[in-house]
Amino acid sequence: MAELQLDKIDLAILKLLQSQGKLSNQELAEKVGLSASPCSRRVKTMEESGYIAGYATLLSPEHFNLSLTAYVQVRLEKHSQAILESFEDTIAGYDEVQECCLLTGSDSDYQLKVLVADMKEFKVFLLEKLTTHPHISGIKSSFVLKHVKNQTSIPLPS
Repeated sequence: MAELQLDKIDLAILKLLQSQGKLSNQELAEKVGLSASPCSRRVKTMEESGYIAGYATLLSPEHFNLSLTAYVQVRLEKHSQAILESFEDTIAGYDEVQECCLLTGSDSDYQLKVLVADMKEFKVFLLEKLTTHPHISGIKSSFVLKHVKNQTSIPLPS
């Protein structure tokens, strides 16, 4: 399949969908200057070609009593493929982990973004879940005092 070339209308559609995901196709079409059918076809094409990865509703953590965000850096004892996969599979099963990234240029191998209600819940996550993995050799946690910027949209060309 040939690579899809996005034009200005496609980019406008993507920008609007990122910021106003509940727009109907009709509203979206009006905002970008198309009729509904061509707009719908463009969105479908961008979905099929992978430019649109999916749709989600963003919930407010505070409304669910999830007010503590921690960044946890994890160092593993070894870096074999089997150990990395084992750690990643384990982390994938923890709902508290919002994000897990394999790092380079750091003393740590992974950075986790963990969302919990409070320090008591974090202690349970840390001691009863995370530290039970047999290949962890070090953990360092930092806690968010204030969210200055929290964005889900990606920058798009103009």
